[in-house]
Amino acid sequence: MTTVTMTIEQVVAAVGRVEAGEVVAWIERGWVLCAETTPAPRLRPIDTARVALIRDLVRDLGLDEEAIPVVLSLVDQLHGLRRRLDALAEAVDAQPEAVRAAILRHAAGAAKD
Repeated sequence: MTTVTMTIEQVVAAVGRVEAGEVVAWIERGWVLCAETTPAPRLRPIDTARVALIRDLVRDLGLDEEAIPVVLSLVDQLHGLRRRLDALAEAVDAQPEAVRAAILRHAAGAAKD
């Protein structure tokens, strides 16, 4: 499956309220990764979403350059945990009914603590 990528100019047009120079600076800081860098940077949809997130953090919430990497790290951790939970849920779903029921009972008990 081929992932559709966009140039910086296409990302700027799609996201709005951001300039190409800002996107380039965010790429240089490592806040946004590129799917390709030669001959010109190309961004995947997830990278474009990250540009929109950074734009919102800067423009709407007024976060400064020191806070952005902290927020991005927390967002990345949250997404990583979500992927792990999805994998765990799939593993639990693959178990026999008795095992699933025991896991749910245990989880319900742990949630009360």
